[in-house]
Amino acid sequence: MQASSQEALIATRYISAVLEEFGVKDICARVESDIPLAAGLGSSAAIVVASLGAINQHFGLGLSRDEIASQAYRIEKRVQDGFGSQMDTALATYGGYRLVSTRVEPIDLPEMEIVVGYTERPHDTRSEVQKVQSIRKRYPDVVDPIFQAIGAISGKAVRLIQDGKLEELGGLMNLNHGLLEAIGVSTRELNELVYAARGAGRALGAKLTGAGGGGCIISLPSPGNSEYLLIAIEQARGKAFCVRTGCQGLRMEE
Repeated sequence: MQASSQEALIATRYISAVLEEFGVKDICARVESDIPLAAGLGSSAAIVVASLGAINQHFGLGLSRDEIASQAYRIEKRVQDGFGSQMDTALATYGGYRLVSTRVEPIDLPEMEIVVGYTERPHDTRSEVQKVQSIRKRYPDVVDPIFQAIGAISGKAVRLIQDGKLEELGGLMNLNHGLLEAIGVSTRELNELVYAARGAGRALGAKLTGAGGGGCIISLPSPGNSEYLLIAIEQARGKAFCVRTGCQGLRMEE
């Protein structure tokens, strides 16, 4: 993907933070990525983890995978002024599936195909998180139950994936999107892609992903219906592509 000057600047911030952390100078770093930046897909975490892995290998630092995950989370959080996600850096490091709460634990789930829809409108994680925090501070009795419902959905989703109950999983995705919209993090563009995916795209479920305010949705196709989803999202003025979950994390290539 050819990066714009703004996207290149975003990537440079994260690489520079990694280089600064280890006092590295006079080195050339190049990023090649198919992940849209500032889109809620963990691109910044992937950049930080990849940069750490490359420096670790090049200079023989001997960092373990656990240490890379921990350092990546701390660095990303610092660049984002305290708003980094441990989930993103953990998944970029370890790959597969991880349950992230007070600890990061692997969970055994089957691969799934998901169709991503990109609004081509970047989001600002910091401003979206601050907006939600402001609403929560004013109306804790309203917002806290929404957070609890979102947590309950995540817990139930694990079992549904394990049991292959995709229709029920899609229903929970739809509920989740509604809850996220209720706290103000969805947008017209995101909603248009969500409803296009559920309608003409025949998705079992669709929801925004990431902090909201722009970026991407994820949608769950019924078996053999990915093509409908791709067409529906494109017709709703989004960019669409398929991904498979549970893939490999950090690896070194020659």
